[in-house]
Formats: sequence, C-alpha cells, structure tokens
Amino acid sequence: MSARLYLITPPAFEPAVFAPLLAQALDAGDVASVQLRLKDIDDDSILRAADALRPIAQERDVAFIMNDRPDLALKSGCDGVHVGQEDSSYAAARQMLGLGRIVGVTCYNSRHLAIDAAEDGADYVAFGGFFPSPTKDTTRIAGNDPEILSWWNEMMTVPSCAIGGITPENCGLLVKAGTDFLAVISAVWNHPEGPGAAVKQFNTAIAAVG
Repeated sequence: MSARLYLITPPAFEPAVFAPLLAQALDAGDVASVQLRLKDIDDDSILRAADALRPIAQERDVAFIMNDRPDLALKSGCDGVHVGQEDSSYAAARQMLGLGRIVGVTCYNSRHLAIDAAEDGADYVAFGGFFPSPTKDTTRIAGNDPEILSWWNEMMTVPSCAIGGITPENCGLLVKAGTDFLAVISAVWNHPEGPGAAVKQFNTAIAAVG
C-alpha cells in the first residue's frame, strides 16, 4: 500500500473560517486522517473546533484524531487520539478510549520508543521531524534520514507516520522508505494555491513513487 496523507490542523485558527478549507482539502484527493492540534487554548474552544471539523472528516470516511487529549477525544466523538512523549501515556489513552479507537504515539527518532509503543498496542508510531519545520520543534529531528522508516517497514507491521517539514517536493524519499502516512501542516494550509491544490500535488508525488 502506498503512503497516504495525514493532515494536521494549523496551530491556531477560527473554526468557521477553517472549516471550508478543510472540506476543500479533503475533497481534492486521498487523505487518511485529520488531526486537531490546538495549543494554549481552553478546553471549550478545543471542543468547539472539534464539533465544527469532525463531521467534515467523518462524512468523508476520514479519521478525525485529537492531539494530546484522550479525554477530549472521547467527549467530542473523535476516532482516536495522538499522544506525544510529554502528553498522556499510551496506556492511559488506551484505557480511556478502549480498543475501538485509534491511539498513535510520537517516537521522534527513537527505535526503542517505537518498539515499546508497538508492543503496547499502538495503532501507529510517528517518526520525525525529517525536515526543518515552521510549526514543529525540530530539536529531536530525525536527521533527514529515512533509514529509520525502512528499518521499521522491514521489521514491524504497525504503520509508521513521518512528520516534519514534508512537502510534495521532498516526500518521495519518505514514501520510498516505506512510511504509511505523511503528516503535513504548513505545506497544505500555506500553499499559495490553497489546500486543495496542495493535496493534489501530494497525491501526484506519492503516486509517482509507486
């Protein structure tokens, strides 16, 4: 199976303004999932954003994932949660959400963290960042080396997700290495021709790798 897009929302947005942009992106081509990632705002604002965006994704059979907060994922009817190493633990998230929802785990460039997460039952592990990113802290950057993805793809069946500065121009390396998902923020939402054009470009680039 070829890689698929995993869209992450911008770090701040107005839900009513952003909702049609999300719809445009999802209608433009194949997208596996959307992660709601909002920082430094209150829970009610996160829930309002989830209520505005979740139906847009779910009506299109796109998984809607909450970042960091399994409690809010459950409360807002999300399809799952993504937890970082400083967030809720995998075990706590799984206990709260049960087996029917997705739990993904940030593993940076650590094979050890990824193996632990997979053995615990994570639905996917995220590696990165692979390239410099305007929206993500790259102090734990994976060194622009897709070899960890190749290693994982050969060793494990749990899907991998690559993140960090990924664009249509540089994603081919990660697709060739065997990543299952390409997590993208700026390259979609800041695309000069709009998010729909960005999704089309990504899908073309993924297909070109085969």
